[in-house]
Amino acid sequence: ILKQLSKLDNGVDDADILNSRYSTIRRIVHLIVSSFTFRIFGILLIFVDVFLIVTDLLATDSTHSIPIEYRSISLAIAMYFLMEVCLRVFIDGLTFFFRPLRLIILLRVFHLVHQKKHLEILARRVVSENKRRYKKNGFDLDLTYVTDRVIAMSFPSSGKQSLYRNPIEEVVRFLDTKHQNHYQVYNLCSENAYDPKNFHHRVQRYMIDDHNVPTLSEMLAFSKNVQEWMAQDEENVIAVHCKGGKGRTGTMICAYLLASEIFTTAEASCYYFGERRTDKSTSSKFQGIETPSQNRFVGYFAKVKNSFNMTLPLRKILTIKKIIIYSIHGNGNDLKVQIIMQQKTVFSGSASQNCRMVHDAETDRVIFNLLSCPPLYDEVKVKFLSSNLPKYYDNCPFFFWFHTSFIQNNRLYLPRSELDNPHKPRAWKIYRPDFAVEVHF
Repeated sequence: ILKQLSKLDNGVDDADILNSRYSTIRRIVHLIVSSFTFRIFGILLIFVDVFLIVTDLLATDSTHSIPIEYRSISLAIAMYFLMEVCLRVFIDGLTFFFRPLRLIILLRVFHLVHQKKHLEILARRVVSENKRRYKKNGFDLDLTYVTDRVIAMSFPSSGKQSLYRNPIEEVVRFLDTKHQNHYQVYNLCSENAYDPKNFHHRVQRYMIDDHNVPTLSEMLAFSKNVQEWMAQDEENVIAVHCKGGKGRTGTMICAYLLASEIFTTAEASCYYFGERRTDKSTSSKFQGIETPSQNRFVGYFAKVKNSFNMTLPLRKILTIKKIIIYSIHGNGNDLKVQIIMQQKTVFSGSASQNCRMVHDAETDRVIFNLLSCPPLYDEVKVKFLSSNLPKYYDNCPFFFWFHTSFIQNNRLYLPRSELDNPHKPRAWKIYRPDFAVEVHF
């Protein structure tokens, strides 16, 4: 019956129904924009906007930088005014534009939308902190010439990430402008990639996890590849990046600086990279290699260069017998230890699994006696987990990397400053100055 009724002509034209609905919507919108609350709110925003305009003008003539929060408020007000303009045009038609105050608001909207570019620049500067940026010839990039042929930069991004990191199209434009047909890009991120055709297929990739280390084989391969590229033409340059262009990037660039004999010691190489990457005119924060393990592996590479003539050392196979943790909060019962080799967890232990744990209160030590630890060789990562300790890099309280070929006297002692995460000042409330880890093989 309903189906039959729906087919009957009710005598009303469809166009009349649509017009009726349109009129209803216009009446509702008119009630909203004509309401006392809407008008008062708009007037208050006009006063706020005028204040921000005056602040903007004063800041432009001074040396003070304009905070990103200010730009965000300006853009939010602009979006509100734009919405109001659209609603007014919907109700009143184009005659709305001939009202002087509204015309001023509309011009202000377009001006603030234009400022979106400045917001993006500010966001990128906040994220890059005081890393040295390239700000010449119309470019503003988180990019540093470490030498005249070696560039360190943050990840060339697209989409939302390009709002706060280097936009990939700007990086391409920079390299094509400054070093056309003479550059090669090295992507060190395991977690992110892009189409190599952006850089004319001159992209090499090394899969290194964030806040972790490359293998010595990767450091050798990278250094030799760069040397071969540099030798092809004296105008050739390299652009190296990870995510932030600091930790993994610094580790590999320092390896190249050693391999090419620009520096002979790991300390000099790491210090130089940090000095070049840091803009001390904005902050004293050192923007060098990030973690102690990364510094340790630059030290290993210096030995590969100076003592082993750019060849890998003989493999040394070791087994961990015990791990001693000094000056840790509590008795350590909640601690778990993981040993990772070749990207696989080869051992997991805790007080109730694969370990005998002893808490020595007198000497403030926790001793892990490992049961059935497998043979270890080359690059090894030891990672500690706890439900009572805050997590930092690598989603854990603390960890470290070592290479078995460089272990001497079957012992490795790492003070707080040489452990990944506890080395950060923000973690010092948890890890006291005498906090350390000692490994016996």
